Amino acid sequence: MNQSVIKALKLLDHFSADTPELTLKEIADKSNLPKPTAYRLLSSLESSGLLTKTKENEHDSKYQLGLKLLELGQIVSDQLEIRHIALPFMQQLARDINEVIHLVIRDQDEAVYIEKVDSSRALTLNTRVGKSSPLYMGSGPKMLLAHMPRGRQEAILEDTSNKKKRLRELQTIYETSYAFSIGEQDPDTTGISFPIYDYSNQVVAALAVSGLSSHFEGENLQALKQKTKSTAETISKKLGFRESVY
Repeated sequence: MNQSVIKALKLLDHFSADTPELTLKEIADKSNLPKPTAYRLLSSLESSGLLTKTKENEHDSKYQLGLKLLELGQIVSDQLEIRHIALPFMQQLARDINEVIHLVIRDQDEAVYIEKVDSSRALTLNTRVGKSSPLYMGSGPKMLLAHMPRGRQEAILEDTSNKKKRLRELQTIYETSYAFSIGEQDPDTTGISFPIYDYSNQVVAALAVSGLSSHFEGENLQALKQKTKSTAETISKKLGFRESVY
């Protein structure tokens, strides 16, 4: 990471409940930085909304944390709420079908796995909590990409092969509220996903089930789909979603 970015972000650590407002001199002293350097870094934080300048005169300036941090904190809070609400239903689904269950969200132009429940089968998947993935790889990420604006989809898929085919697949996923993948992240595995909606009727996550492809066939596939769909709907209702779209 750029060292200037690191230095700028470290300045935020000096703010606390006891010191919600600091002067330029105080921040420079706490950071062991020359005032011109501190001022330049603080100006960058101010322009991005992470800090607000509350007072400025010929001798010094005062700063406090900006509202952008409140916005970002709310996003983190929502993610934690989704994990907390979804986990017991994911655990029950794992007991019912004995496959790996994932909870996937979007972070900018990537998918991030924020929760995982393993199966008792001897199966190792290339997933872990915190892992990021391209939005076009895997059933969960594709579900999230399918609910993004068309322009963003095209930009994300710009350098991929079979762009037109991928866009048609995303349209199908959007229309059916169901995503399917075979061997996209791990060989010989299949994944299926359904969307999770929140109180504003927005897709905020994908509930994904993964396992050996031999388990995702015929009547067993239909049973997996139905149980995963039902679980996704239950989680959505717990998040305040009311309209039935499944």
